[in-house]
Amino acid sequence: MPMHGGLPIPSYRSKIKTTYSNILLDDIVLTHSLFLPTEKFLQELHQYFVWAGGMEGPEGLGRKQACLAMLLHFLDTYQGLLQEEEGAGRIIKDLYLLIMKDESLYQDLREDTLRLHQLVETVELKIPDESQLPSKQVKPLFRHFRRIDSCLQTRVAFRGSDEIFCRVYMPDHSYVTIRSRLSASVQDILGSVTEKLQYSEEPAGREDSLILVAVASSGEKVLLQPTEDCVFTTLGINSHLFACTRDSYEALVPLPEEIQVSPGDTEIHRGEPEDVANHLTAFHWELFRCVHELEFVDYVFHGERGRRETANLELLLQRCSEVTHWVATEVLLCEAPGKRAQLLKKFIKIAAICKQNQDLLSFYALVMGLDNAAVSRLRLTWEKLPGKFKNLFRKFENLTDPCRNHKSYREVISKMKPPVIPFVPLILKDLTFLHEGSKTLVDGLVNIEKLHSVAEKVRTVRKYRSRPLCLDMEASPHHLQTKAYVRQFQVIDNQNLLFELSYKLEANNQ
Repeated sequence: MPMHGGLPIPSYRSKIKTTYSNILLDDIVLTHSLFLPTEKFLQELHQYFVWAGGMEGPEGLGRKQACLAMLLHFLDTYQGLLQEEEGAGRIIKDLYLLIMKDESLYQDLREDTLRLHQLVETVELKIPDESQLPSKQVKPLFRHFRRIDSCLQTRVAFRGSDEIFCRVYMPDHSYVTIRSRLSASVQDILGSVTEKLQYSEEPAGREDSLILVAVASSGEKVLLQPTEDCVFTTLGINSHLFACTRDSYEALVPLPEEIQVSPGDTEIHRGEPEDVANHLTAFHWELFRCVHELEFVDYVFHGERGRRETANLELLLQRCSEVTHWVATEVLLCEAPGKRAQLLKKFIKIAAICKQNQDLLSFYALVMGLDNAAVSRLRLTWEKLPGKFKNLFRKFENLTDPCRNHKSYREVISKMKPPVIPFVPLILKDLTFLHEGSKTLVDGLVNIEKLHSVAEKVRTVRKYRSRPLCLDMEASPHHLQTKAYVRQFQVIDNQNLLFELSYKLEANNQ
């Protein structure tokens, strides 16, 4: 495998592409950010092609063909993410022109050069000094805009350059709505807030007069640093951004609506388990499809691209937490013991159908919600559950048991054929283990074994999504009502409040 600078480039054969070469090519494209920023990676590839141009005969041609294969695979893998890569567009365009200038040398690779041309024409490349692209439609952010019309729309991927509407609150719980890039830094957000508030005094120090704080429903506060970016997708389920002065930091309290609850029947009591489960699976498939496979690498390894490319993954993880808290919320807001037992039974049925749908993300979240300490302590309620459902739930708990490195779960998912929605946190756990268990560079050289192990794990995501999801769901007013309900849960994520509700239902269950 030839090396140029820090870039390993697999040998390329014009007629016989070995499986090993293809896998190695994929390994490098998926994991290069562990040892090279994307822009530097492309610069190395460009220099490699120029260097190969100075060689004569089959060897020089072979190296140029290897460069073509690398660029083709890179573009095919990245596609929409490239619009987020500062400086990458120009390098790709220059390299493309160099390759196409020698197009006559690649007679055996006619399909590859045609594919390269198509990709360069269709992939959005961010190229400095060129005319601005038409402004994109502003997207409502996932949790903070609960409008029915937007929640019923098919979910599409977020990108760092997307503009969104978001609310930033003041200590008195008034708020300003700003329009911001998803990847905006804390400093950018404060600048927009300051402008909205129209502070006229001391213009030179306006942005420094305010700080940005994330406040959770429990009252926990996190002071965000000016250089932090993409803070919108890292907020907790019921967390909000507050702008305040340092003097008012200690006085910040959660929004009242986040800590006031009203017991009563919701859509879950009226919905059929199969309908609710199918809508859960359909929505989570949309969210899962939005996550680019490279987000898994960036999230764990904190590559040079930063957090911009992990927004969709973070939203999926938050949704998993949201479903878990939804289960606990619905059970603990149900005051009648008989109806509460029926609700436990319904959630177990929903979990069973999600497992049948191969939606293990929903399955796991539902089981964890029923295992929430504030729910599991309701002994009198659980005693009303039929023995059949108690036994079924015990089987579900065994399946989600983390013992022996999640052996039961891994055995089940290994037998499933796509489409599959995996329990995504476990993929991230495996990647973290790979990262911490071996070095990226050994004696100054790239650890190819580590790159391969990481890429193999990411390729499982590709496999799970290799076939489309097909669910038979009727279109009716009730269907739309259930769909809207499933996509916009109102949940309590304050564990102390959940325990308060639990003790009100069963004060002493010893």
